[in-house]
This record gives sequence, structure tokens and C-alpha cells, in this order.
Amino acid sequence: QVHLVESGGGSVQAGGSLRLSCAASGDTYRRYYMGWFRQIPKKEREGVATIDSNGNTRYADSVKGRFTISQDNAKNTLYLEMNSLKPEDTAMYYCAATRYFPFFPMTTNSYNYWGQGTQVTVSS
Repeated sequence: QVHLVESGGGSVQAGGSLRLSCAASGDTYRRYYMGWFRQIPKKEREGVATIDSNGNTRYADSVKGRFTISQDNAKNTLYLEMNSLKPEDTAMYYCAATRYFPFFPMTTNSYNYWGQGTQVTVSS
């Protein structure tokens, strides 16, 4: 079992930056595959970026070159550095984890641990 808590969301103008954090507690000695997802009202939750225990990453096309996912294993914390933010990045951002290698890492069904979310609002 692992407990995830996101922080770092807020309101910024287009072109600005934010860094989201996801603090993990519980069975953090285990190796987890981690990801960031986002969701706007009435839309499905979508994958933003993922990272495996070896540091291999993947990104949604919409955020490539602007967002960077990283993790600090010593601090049991996952990060999402978001630069050049756009109004369409406005969403609730969620941190997710799974102990098992996901065949489809950008899908919500691959993860069984979720945080409560942190809101990101980008104004034009």
C-alpha cells in the first residue's frame, strides 16, 4: 500500500511555470511505476507523463518539450515541472502509482493508487 499526496497547483498566466509534487508514504521501499494524469470536468482522465523505477519517461504529445517528470527516491517524491503553460493545461492533476509494469502506462486502468489531486489553472 502507498499513500499519495499532491501539492504545488495554483493559478498562473499563460507562459508561466509550476512544479507539482507528489509525496508518497507507506510501502515506499517497493519499486513503483508512477504517473501524472489530469482531468477537466465531464472529460476522461488523461495521461500526462509517466516514469518507471529506472527513470525512463514518456509524455503525452500535448506536453512534450514543456513538461518534465522526475522523481527523488530519497525523498519518496514525484515531480512534474510544467513550463510554457497554456490555458488548455488547466485541469485537476493527479499522481498515480502501480507496483506492476503497465502495458498501457498512459491509461488510468493501469494504476491502483491515486492522490486526491491538485488544481492547475492557466489564464490567457
